[in-house]
Amino acid sequence: MDELTLGRADFPDGFVFAAATSAYQIEGHAFGGAGRTHWDAFAEMPGRVHEGHTGAVACDHFHRWPEDLDLVRQAGLDGYRFSTSWARVMPDGVHVNPEGLDFYDRLVDGMLDRGLKPMATLYHWELPEALSRRGGWTVREIPERLADFASIIGRRLGDRLWSTAPINEPWCVAWLSHYEGHHAPGLQSLDAAGKAMHHVALSHGLSVAALRAENVGNLGAVCNMEYPHPLTDSEQDRQAARIYDGIYNRWFAAAMTKGQYPEEVMAGLEPYLPAGWRDDMATIAQPIDWFGINYYTCKRLTRGGDVWPRIVDAPGPLPKTDMGWEIYPEGLEKLLRRTATEYTGDLPLYITENGMANRDAVLGQDPERIAYLDGHLHAVRRVIEGGVPMKGYTFWSLLDNYEWAFGYDKRFGLVHVDFETQLRTPRASFHALVRALAA
Repeated sequence: MDELTLGRADFPDGFVFAAATSAYQIEGHAFGGAGRTHWDAFAEMPGRVHEGHTGAVACDHFHRWPEDLDLVRQAGLDGYRFSTSWARVMPDGVHVNPEGLDFYDRLVDGMLDRGLKPMATLYHWELPEALSRRGGWTVREIPERLADFASIIGRRLGDRLWSTAPINEPWCVAWLSHYEGHHAPGLQSLDAAGKAMHHVALSHGLSVAALRAENVGNLGAVCNMEYPHPLTDSEQDRQAARIYDGIYNRWFAAAMTKGQYPEEVMAGLEPYLPAGWRDDMATIAQPIDWFGINYYTCKRLTRGGDVWPRIVDAPGPLPKTDMGWEIYPEGLEKLLRRTATEYTGDLPLYITENGMANRDAVLGQDPERIAYLDGHLHAVRRVIEGGVPMKGYTFWSLLDNYEWAFGYDKRFGLVHVDFETQLRTPRASFHALVRALAA
């Protein structure tokens, strides 16, 4: 596929098109006085990260940000979703590194100079190692420290930010990292996961309150969702899909919008929540101005053992990305409708990440990515036609980058990056986007 079949004219006036990145994945964490993160420690553990890759250099965005913002503008996009590195601004999680704040000051001004909306996420997974050693997300101190970070960012940048969300993909921060062990800190403990699931939710509420106190507006939440299919029609697999759906899709959405956790998840997880958790629910459900969803795939789910809720996913029949993820735009449509119906109502909804990992057969050519994006754009337009208040769509990612446990092996970028030379080469999907947004 060479062209997107939808363009700007097919969406409502004011609909925001953007591209996303995250700090540790592109900046180069070895620069600018940034402190060590728990990802640096995780990558040093044998077998945890592909070939032991780290974000030390990544895309060298710390030095090359003007070139990268020029690419966002050249694409015809309206906004740029970026994240601030906690460990860059506060290397020990407590004390401020002025050079880190200055970097984000320049970056935000650079967006405004190019007519781009600065769309900030405070935390995209790079916990300062000093705070990780004190218990990380399993202890209540961390939500309080993140709120301090939110205040500092709000005070310095808040007058120029178009939108702000405290945490990217809380399920990854809590469950994937503390129960499944695939991300830093790499734990596989239901006790740790239960505490992290609550503390990450609490950090959202405390940070929203801290940002409001600094008069920062247009605050939201960003949750990842996957459409859950039972592997078979058996009651065991249907139950696995319901529990997975509760943990992955509904835990944080329900907490942030209703001050509740899903009952079927609480049946197994409540004993592992921190003492006094009920007293935090009103704080977690701070009013927000918009809700964002990151969507990539669906899952085929079955029980993987007797330990609750050890659920595993199995291969499905649909075409897959280089991550092995099935391509299922219909799942995005279904999840958007349900989110609006059950959780957010008239609150503006945004796609805050959507994209695919793909290996170029020829440098710069990626027809599969164009087809993937086209299918998901059609899903978004269908829900708009059905009355869902969709206000924007963000592509993941602007650049090939450090893909966490997969290191530099997986490529999501609209722009190819040669990690040896740092040469940027816009792919065919980038050029298709230029044409679609200009039409």
